[in-house]
Amino acid sequence: MVEMEGDSGRVPEKEVDNAEDEIEVRNEDTNNINNNNNNIINNQQQQLKKKKNKKRRSSSLARFGCLRVESDENGGVDMEVELPGERNNPTHLVIMVNGIIGSAQNWRFSAKQFLKKYPQDVIVHCSERNSSMLTFDGVDVMGDRLAEEVKYVISRHPRVEKISFVGHSLGGLVARFAIARLYEHDHTQESSETNGDYGTDHLGDSCPEGKSRGKIAGLEPMNFITFASPHLGSRWHKQVPLFRGSHALEKVAARISWLLGRTGKHLFLNDGKNGKPPLLLRMVSDCDDLKFMSALQSFRRRVAYANAGYDHIVGWSTSSLRRRNELPKIKHLPRGDKYPHIINVETAKTARLDEVSFEAINGNEKINMEEEMIKALTKLSWERVDVHFKGSRQRLLAHSTIQVKSRWLNSDGADVVQHMIDNFLL
Repeated sequence: MVEMEGDSGRVPEKEVDNAEDEIEVRNEDTNNINNNNNNIINNQQQQLKKKKNKKRRSSSLARFGCLRVESDENGGVDMEVELPGERNNPTHLVIMVNGIIGSAQNWRFSAKQFLKKYPQDVIVHCSERNSSMLTFDGVDVMGDRLAEEVKYVISRHPRVEKISFVGHSLGGLVARFAIARLYEHDHTQESSETNGDYGTDHLGDSCPEGKSRGKIAGLEPMNFITFASPHLGSRWHKQVPLFRGSHALEKVAARISWLLGRTGKHLFLNDGKNGKPPLLLRMVSDCDDLKFMSALQSFRRRVAYANAGYDHIVGWSTSSLRRRNELPKIKHLPRGDKYPHIINVETAKTARLDEVSFEAINGNEKINMEEEMIKALTKLSWERVDVHFKGSRQRLLAHSTIQVKSRWLNSDGADVVQHMIDNFLL
């Protein structure tokens, strides 16, 4: 009996193996089902995220339109906004000019901010005609190139009516030369003034400067803005902070200025020959063929942004068009919350332009050349905006940070760029 009970209670080994295999198969099926369910859930979540992103993109496009970036055959970059379902005809052309060894990419951040603020009003052209090593060819050669580039851009956008220039560093000087080449005297304005009608500036004041208002390449001049531009050159008197006021270093720099090509000679005022004043000195007067001051005067606004410190390339005095004893005391200047790196804004004062004569200038007296330049340029009204990157990790790159040359390296200058855009005259 026992043996029989034992035989009847024992399960054959083959049946046990089959049962274990069946259990394993069921477990695998269960795991596969769970994995499939997880994959389905993940796919659904990803699809939901994509839909949300598409909705966000579509809503932003509906609000801001599409950013159209177009490069011309000369390498310049045009940027404008195309609004969906609307015909966009911006009438204000903004020309942005790079500094030494720069390119159109240096102004890319600022151009985008312009278009965010004024999507229906402006076309921004980042000049590329004078880039990289071409910036050593001299202010006059670069100015001629820029003038031709502006004419070409206008021919591609025949609906524009107004023009503004924004130049960084050397680009400010190049722009000053180019506008003289593009300047056209407005005879209709002259006839109205002979009848006693004088224009008013954007602040509403009577404007004696209006008697020499003109056109720039046939367009109405609006804003002429410079960022850290050496308007007085780079020679002597701490105009290059890197030399720390050392007369010996300044003297050596002036002698080896040829290393920067003709541009170096122009910046260090070493190009005067045969009794002819240096180019920067000539650019503070109206010559027979180039009306430098009349062209500059024709703009509704002239603005000089200047680094009050940490700029090792261009000094505060030359970029803000002030004598050194006229510079404000930094420690007494407050900071705002909206533009934390702007410490001082000096509004424009109406001024009358008198013709500057070269006869009283002795090209051998450096201080007189600087003084004659500042006297002539400040006979025009300028808005001055002083910038200080104290406390910023990017302060040692102040010369590039003021224009946000690179979004990653110079982002602290974004408030300065925004200040320019917020006060831009359309």
